[in-house]
Amino acid sequence: MLTHTGTQTIYSERLILRRFELSDTDAVFRNWASDEYLQKMYSEPVYETTEAVQGLLQNYIDKYEREDYYRWAVILKDTGECIGQIAYFYVDSKNHFAEIEYCIGAAFQRKGYATEAVRTIMSYGFEKIGLHKVQICCKTINPASRRVIEKSGLTYEGTLRDYFYMDGEYVGRNYFSMLRSEYESSKK
Repeated sequence: MLTHTGTQTIYSERLILRRFELSDTDAVFRNWASDEYLQKMYSEPVYETTEAVQGLLQNYIDKYEREDYYRWAVILKDTGECIGQIAYFYVDSKNHFAEIEYCIGAAFQRKGYATEAVRTIMSYGFEKIGLHKVQICCKTINPASRRVIEKSGLTYEGTLRDYFYMDGEYVGRNYFSMLRSEYESSKK
């Protein structure tokens, strides 16, 4: 049985993972929600106005009352800037697993922030929620995301071929996972 905690604030070496606030609107818009390439890799629409982003954030905020809802704003400790998001966007309480999604703004990529955030919420998932398995997927055309997943210690499980139809082409979906036993072994 899982122990649902809802989205709680978590601290890592350089990041604060916390609930979104409406005051994050400008940073979310500026850092990724208006970026066509990032949103395409993240399978999300491009947000063309801060009002649209505010609506998105209000949707997230409204769900925080649920104990099985896990979505964090990724905040730099040293500046307070919201640089991305990370979530257990799918939680299967019956089978004790969850799937992570994440997005870090282009200006903040290649600095290890995504890997740090992934490792942080994986630890939270195994230690606080009691997950048996954590999984992450990425598009086959997104090698940067694959590197984050591999650096985070997940095992490649396979590819769902021609999963997405994007820009007139089919794109596969790579799946990776970590089991609780593998997480515990990695801590030794």
